[in-house]
Amino acid sequence: MKITRIFACRVELPLHEGAYRWSGGKSVSVFDSTIVGVETDEGVAGYGEVCPLGPFYLPAYANGVRAGIAELAPHLIGAEPRELAKLNWLMDAALKGHPYVKSGIDMACWDILGKSTGLPVCELLGGRYGDDVTLYRAISQEAPSAMAARVAQYRAEGYRRFQLKVGGDPDDDIERIHAVAALMQCGDRLVADANTGWRPHEAMRVVRAVRDLDVYIEQPCLTYDECLSVRRHCDAPFVLDETIDGIDVLLRANADHAMDVVNLKISKLGGLTKTRQARDLCVSLGIAMTLEDSWGGDIVTAAIAHLAQSTPPDLGFTCTDFNSYVSVSIASGAPVRERGRMSASSAPGLGVTPHPELLACPLVDVMA
Repeated sequence: MKITRIFACRVELPLHEGAYRWSGGKSVSVFDSTIVGVETDEGVAGYGEVCPLGPFYLPAYANGVRAGIAELAPHLIGAEPRELAKLNWLMDAALKGHPYVKSGIDMACWDILGKSTGLPVCELLGGRYGDDVTLYRAISQEAPSAMAARVAQYRAEGYRRFQLKVGGDPDDDIERIHAVAALMQCGDRLVADANTGWRPHEAMRVVRAVRDLDVYIEQPCLTYDECLSVRRHCDAPFVLDETIDGIDVLLRANADHAMDVVNLKISKLGGLTKTRQARDLCVSLGIAMTLEDSWGGDIVTAAIAHLAQSTPPDLGFTCTDFNSYVSVSIASGAPVRERGRMSASSAPGLGVTPHPELLACPLVDVMA
């Protein structure tokens, strides 16, 4: 089997709640996502998706996905899409860095592998554990009372994991955390996610002010060393996210005892192949994981579901269903949340099919 065509289509993903706000006053109301298609000479096609959280979150942006695919795709025409390790080697040789550009292509090739073998991707990633996986709900940054009301709403819908977007004024964040912690019940989990928004001295103020609460502290500061300095003065469970962008820093963080949970984002690491490598390393080291991506719709959500459901449940801390945050569907067959949980499809590949009209006008189209 050989790749004969790679194309990329832009889709907009408006949010149900109108806007998504996090640290530093950052906000997005419509996400710019890219559907990536890979076609083969045997008539099997696979699909991926990449959706950066705006150009001000990670070193990634939507137009960069499509420009990068235009640069990379000619080097992959004629390659065997099911040889995923070799495919990633080819991509890294042709384009240094830019893991988010490679993520959608890699995801689409996993879809092809599943379709050609008749197996769902979760079985190819190591095997399906259980019937479903636990979801978290991200709570956009608002006034403390409004965030508490959101948590109460989503808790009534079945969610038991909540990720508060903090990283603003420390006094406001302390109030936000206390307001939501008062609603927690046995079995709930609360994460205060600063998304790199605090200076170390601010993070220390918050950590001290909430030390009597059952709360996880996630990515308080911009750099790894700043986060490590906070971690060494914090007895709450600690999560690293934005600074974990490869195996090297993951190994360093483990050696430094820098975290109790790590957040692995598919596009930040460069696709399912490299995220599986990081996931399997975490399993060997006993590190719990949040498995997700920077953002996305139905296709990204399907990939997350397969990755999460192929992870041992005791180490899969949580994952997310991004397609429930947005008001449009881009594919049929996508996972649907039920009482705060979701399941990976049992159909071959990722189990999703993009709506044909969204593929009609690709912005990038490279053929043999």
